[in-house]
Amino acid sequence: MNTNRSKRAAAMAWLLFWTLMVLVAVEDYRRDGGSDYWQPVLWELSSALVATGLLMVQRRVGARHDALIATPARWFARQALLLPFYWITFVPLVFGIRHAVYALAGAHYEHEAWPQVFVYESLKVTVFIGLFTVIGFGLLSYRELLGARLRAEQANALLREAQLQSLARQMQPHFLFNALNTVSSLMHTDVARADAMLVRLGDMLRATLALGERTQATLAEELRLAQGYAGVMQERFDGRVSIVWQVADEVLEVPLPAVSLQPLLENVFKHTVERRREPTHITVSALREGNSMVLRVEDDAGTLSGGEPGIGLANLRARLAALHGDAAGIALAQLAPAGVRAELRVPCAS
Repeated sequence: MNTNRSKRAAAMAWLLFWTLMVLVAVEDYRRDGGSDYWQPVLWELSSALVATGLLMVQRRVGARHDALIATPARWFARQALLLPFYWITFVPLVFGIRHAVYALAGAHYEHEAWPQVFVYESLKVTVFIGLFTVIGFGLLSYRELLGARLRAEQANALLREAQLQSLARQMQPHFLFNALNTVSSLMHTDVARADAMLVRLGDMLRATLALGERTQATLAEELRLAQGYAGVMQERFDGRVSIVWQVADEVLEVPLPAVSLQPLLENVFKHTVERRREPTHITVSALREGNSMVLRVEDDAGTLSGGEPGIGLANLRARLAALHGDAAGIALAQLAPAGVRAELRVPCAS
């Protein structure tokens, strides 16, 4: 939803509401035999002016809680915390304006005793603020719904691009050639290992195809693809790499962008394992931190080049933003004395 358009719609509804209130007040005043029509206009306009200011304060203060729109009870609870502010400020401001205008007109503004005024006006402002808070909730929910739909459409488009890039990068001829060449060499020395490598390569291909056109996959599905890839690469770099998997069971069903873990492993093999002869130790971990799932791929020998991120990481970062906005992200960090950590963070639930 266009933000400016929604603001204009809300402002128009607010203006029409108070216009109606003024017309009703003038009509009631006329029926009661009154002749100074500026008085009912003043009563309603003073209330409208102060209520508008208070709603603007509420919106400015409450905007920080827009992320809670998916949990209505928490969102309304945060808005309700401002009610005492309305009760304290509404009556003094509104009646202050009325008394001042009456004094300038050489008249005296009469009303009921202050305790009664405070009770009645506080109840009235609670109803008004509550009504427009509900309307505001509806507008925010609708905007979030359209935003989520737009992000899903963007994610679908990016996923198609990612799948093409994935097949171009991960299943490119030289990778298959190296894998099959390793199998061919092993056939003469260790048939069992050659057979195991073919099985892993088949698992990886099946896992890739199983993702199909899906926008997201569970961590369990991503692990199957990544472990198949890791098994093939460990056979290729026999004795030069070891991988430890530390994955909490509670996050196995957390959804994340399809084909997101395997590129993180591929970066380690491409930028670290292939460039050194010494053993490289890799740790893949996943756990829950608050309302997020944190997935980390760490090695003990890599270094950050400081250049622009590769196509795979840039695409993954764009898909995370399309699916979750600022609630998800990916970051690279240099470890001491050596090593690189890639950390991917996604919400555990929508």
